[in-house]
Amino acid sequence: MNPLQQKMSDYTAPQEVKKQGCYPYFNPIESVQDTEVLIKGKKVLMFGSNSYLGLTNHPKTKEAAINAIKKYGTGCAGSRFLNGSLDLHEQLEHALAQFVGKESALVYSTGFQSNLGTVSALTGRHDYILIDDSDHASIIDGCRLSFSKIIKYKHNDMESLEKELKALPLDKIKLIVIDGVFSMEGDIANLPEIARLAEKYAGSIMVDEAHSIGVIGKHGAGAASHFGVTDQVDVIMGTFSKSLATVGGFIASSEATINYLKHNSRSLIFSASISPANAAAALAALEILKSEPERVEQLWKNTHYAKRRLNDYGFDLGNSETPIIPIYIRDDIKTFTLTKMLLDDGVFVNPIVSPAVRSDSSLIRFSLMATHTTKQIETAIEKISKAALKLNIISNQQTTA
Repeated sequence: MNPLQQKMSDYTAPQEVKKQGCYPYFNPIESVQDTEVLIKGKKVLMFGSNSYLGLTNHPKTKEAAINAIKKYGTGCAGSRFLNGSLDLHEQLEHALAQFVGKESALVYSTGFQSNLGTVSALTGRHDYILIDDSDHASIIDGCRLSFSKIIKYKHNDMESLEKELKALPLDKIKLIVIDGVFSMEGDIANLPEIARLAEKYAGSIMVDEAHSIGVIGKHGAGAASHFGVTDQVDVIMGTFSKSLATVGGFIASSEATINYLKHNSRSLIFSASISPANAAAALAALEILKSEPERVEQLWKNTHYAKRRLNDYGFDLGNSETPIIPIYIRDDIKTFTLTKMLLDDGVFVNPIVSPAVRSDSSLIRFSLMATHTTKQIETAIEKISKAALKLNIISNQQTTA
């Protein structure tokens, strides 16, 4: 056995969890991604989806995707840099730039590729990237591919950020890259203070709006819009795999920055472009988002209701401010066990354990959609509390609150 084979053979962590009967990953879904899905022929309430506005099953997004396939085919057979640019891509980019309040936009094949190709391209060997220690993995990997000095500051801690900025030279690029809404904790970046510090220390800001578009801001335009600091933010990233109902991502910024990325972002230049169906679906979803503001309103009604009921049962929800609700278990095995118990009882939630979060911060990620009914939310929370009581995560006294 050679060293690579030995390394692969020695990796047994998933098998250990499977032996305990609570392995939670790679469950094949046999239906459309909606508030209720089919798993192994059984109906399951979906509270693990990022489809915040419930648009993956909207007739207009499906029709747009089908019509795009009829006109353009199933793929572009090349990168945007060469033969893979469509007029449809440019229509989408124009709409996205207008939506988030920037001069120009550039569409990538995924949200991960958007961050990877942008973070790695913007700064150089003698520059600095400052990241929140709860930033998404795609930001971290983009940092690894840059040749810049990477500095982490404590999560949403502005004193920690200022301490790091203060020590850096004014004449070098200092790019602060943060999630607008943090994907596990559900809290919102302190963008007003980050903007103030960036101005004070000649820094620049890039905001990952993956979990904030369609959730907060004017017409759901994201965290920068929510705080009114769009002009102070240099680069806005977004994804289509959450509120915009399909797959892909984008960067919005000044025309000069987009021009630079078109010719220097490796994940754009060397990846096949987003498919016609994905581009058309994203464009349709964006139009629905703008024309049906009641979807965002309903999402927040559902969020407030769910948080109130979970608090009634005594769950630890951390500092969440959004439809991403972390239910802290703080024990990896209990988190896996609870997830399995809930799936068996007809509720799908996502277990988040180390290394995605600290070993003492494992949690169930409970995500709301605008299309969830009050009955679905109440049913799910009752089942979560029932299972949590059996595992001693909450007490009987709390469940009768």
